[in-house]
Parts: sequence; C-alpha cells; structure tokens
Amino acid sequence: MTSITHRLARHAIDTPFEKIPRPNLDTARLLMLDTLAVAWAGADAPGCPETHALLAEDGGRDDATVWAYGGRLPAASAAFINSMTAAAIEYDSIGLGVAVHTYVAVLPAALAIAERQHASGRDFLAALVLGCDITHRFAASAAYPNRGFHYTAAMGGFGAAAACARMLGLSVEQTQHALGLAFLQASGTQQANIQPSLSKRMLAAFAARAGVQSALLAQRGITAPPDVIEGKFGFYALYQQGDAAKLTHELGKRFDNDQASIKLYPSCGCNHTAIDATLQLVMQYDLKPDDVLSIEAIITPYMERLVGGDYDPGGDAQVAAQFNLRYSIACALVRRRLGLAEIQSEAARDSLTAAHMGKITLKVDATQTGTRGPVVLRLQTRTHGEIVCRVEDVAGSEGRPIHPEAIEEKVRECFTASKYPLSEEQYAQLKVRMQGLHQAADMSWFFGEMV
Repeated sequence: MTSITHRLARHAIDTPFEKIPRPNLDTARLLMLDTLAVAWAGADAPGCPETHALLAEDGGRDDATVWAYGGRLPAASAAFINSMTAAAIEYDSIGLGVAVHTYVAVLPAALAIAERQHASGRDFLAALVLGCDITHRFAASAAYPNRGFHYTAAMGGFGAAAACARMLGLSVEQTQHALGLAFLQASGTQQANIQPSLSKRMLAAFAARAGVQSALLAQRGITAPPDVIEGKFGFYALYQQGDAAKLTHELGKRFDNDQASIKLYPSCGCNHTAIDATLQLVMQYDLKPDDVLSIEAIITPYMERLVGGDYDPGGDAQVAAQFNLRYSIACALVRRRLGLAEIQSEAARDSLTAAHMGKITLKVDATQTGTRGPVVLRLQTRTHGEIVCRVEDVAGSEGRPIHPEAIEEKVRECFTASKYPLSEEQYAQLKVRMQGLHQAADMSWFFGEMV
C-alpha cells in the first residue's frame, strides 16, 4: 500500500504547472509580495541583525539573495535569515482556520533554491503553490487540541522540502526521502509564544532551512524512513494526532495554498479579533481611554493559551507586545491603531497604555475551539453605558474580505519604512517582476539591481 509520504512526494513532483488553477497562482504572487514586504520591515527587528551578522561571518557559496540586507549566502543560510526577518514582526500571512504560517516557511526555501538552480519562474511558482498546499494540509489534518508544538516549525519543513525537491528535479523516491529528512528535523514549541523571547522569530526559519538541507541531502543519496507521517513513530504518533484522509483529500484537485489571509496588524493572529473589536467600538462611539471603566474580553481557550498571559515588557519588549492580548486591547484603545510604530520598544513600554491594562479582564469560553475567534468585547463606559462588539474571525476569512487598498497600504509601508527601504522605482519594478514570474527563464534574475 502506498504510504502517505509517497503520495505527497508524487504530488509535489508530478503535478504539472498547467494543472494549477490561475487563482492559486495569483494568490501565490500576492502572498509572496506580502511576505517579502514584511521581511523588509522586519530586517531591523531585535535578533535579526545579529543572526544575519553570524551567517554573513560564516559565509559560503553565493547561492541566493539575502532579501533586505543585500548580498548572497548559501541557500540554507539565505532561507534561514529571510524566513526569520519575514516572521520577526508577526505581520506575515496566517492560515485560515489553522495556526500555521505557510508562506514564511516555504517561500524563503523555495526562492533560495530557485536562485541556486536558476529555475524558471513557472517551476518556482508551481513549487511554491505545492509546498504551501502540503504545509496547510498538514495543519488542517491535525486533531484538536494542539498539544503545544508550533505548527509552522513542526510542519513547515515538509512543504519547504517538497518545494525544493521539485526545483532540484528529484525523483519521487528522492522526494520521499527529503520529506523524511525534514521530519527528522521537525520541532518547535509554543513555549516560545507564552514565554516571549527572540527565539520565537526563528521557528519558521528552522523549517525553511530544514527544507533546503533535506532536499539537497536527498539529492546526494541520503535516505530516510519511508513512513514518517503514519508510521509507528511517525508525525501523527509523536507530534500531533491527525486525519490522514483529510490530509490527502482531493490531493491534486484542490490546492490549499490559498487558505491563508494577509495580516492587518503586526501581532500574533490570536490578538486580531480583539483589536478589530476594540477599534470598532472606539470609532463607533468616539471613545476616549478615560471614558472606559472596564473591559471584559470573552475569548477561546487557544487564544488564552497563547496571548492571555501577564504582560511583562521588561525583557524582549517587542515580542511581549506582539503576544499579549491585554496590550493589544489597551493599545487599540489609547492609540486607535496597532501598526509598526506600536510594536516598537518605546510604545510597548508606554506608561499611558499600561495604565489602562488593569481595566481588562479575560474570560474563557470553553465551548469555543477557534484559534483566533470568536471574541466578544464588553465595555462599561461613563457616557454610553455597556457597549458590546463580537468579531467572529480575522480579516481575510470567509465573509470578511480585505480591500486591495488596505493590502497596498500595508505592503508599501513595509517596504518604504524599512531601515533598508526600496525606492518608489524599485517597488514599482518589484511589482512588475512579480506579475511576470511565469515568464521568467531564470529566477536568479528576480532581485537583480534591486538588492
């Protein structure tokens, strides 16, 4: 009987470009642009310059572009730092209905190998779609509740390895070994979410690097166990119980790379519905912070686990702000926004925002199984009495489309507000190249004269 790993490997290698629907290719381009933008904005985030310096010091082959900093590094090193900068400010896209960040793990690996191999744009786009499809399927097949593994770190390596294997021209059997090697490197824990530290920014990067290394090792004949998903000591047995039938349902007929939404706030996705609810009430009633006497936020158990802890910006202030619901609500109340400026250390330690956090009480609705919603926000106010707002899910989910102008505003800000900004001409050129990816003969051209 064909193993699940073999089926995924065959899917990654044998699916022709022509079989991928146009909307899935368009989504890949859009989320690629979004991921590059947040990587530019995250390049100066604490921990990223230090990591880049270490990798640059180690040096090696000039395989692939280091996105924001410029220069080139070996494919595995480029994938690692590019993934880290893209994940650093919690602004990258997130899976719909599941807590996985597909593009921040798969894109850096795929693009590094595409440059290294001088792959065509068609091969690259197909690899990106298929790698993200596989990663999302893994996350969607996982049983509830999450045991504590960080889905992107634990599952992203599978998709990254599949994408890299395709561009390396590996056989199905070699790709199966690449997936197995990725599993042997899978790890990542949500402990890094609930105890904020700079290592949180590396979780996707470990998966991206594992994907590159696994495919390159398989190319050289390194083998791995064939049943790493459903085996006795495979992924489902050791990491997270899952539904294999769901993982492979309509494989090759439906491509789940489109099951991701663009973030509108540089913060953990678990905070977004509460931020939306706060801003809706603030704008609807023109609330001033002192008008608010108390705030009750009714949230899901998953949200409480990841962002419901005490707020302590004394250490890594930026990470603390990104992973705390009380800060998110208080910041939206006081500043009427939560953007790049609001996650800087000065804002994270702002005494005025801190003064309103004591008004906030979190209440867990144990009947809810959502990862980012619903949230019910109940405010007691001086001038309007009790006011309530309920938000079901994040923007970009079903019934909550994101306006293209909001995406353009976000992407432009990320590229231009970076410490390593793109000029207007460079930004326009990047967008043109993005649209012409399918016509590119050699992906090493993509960043030419821009980075």
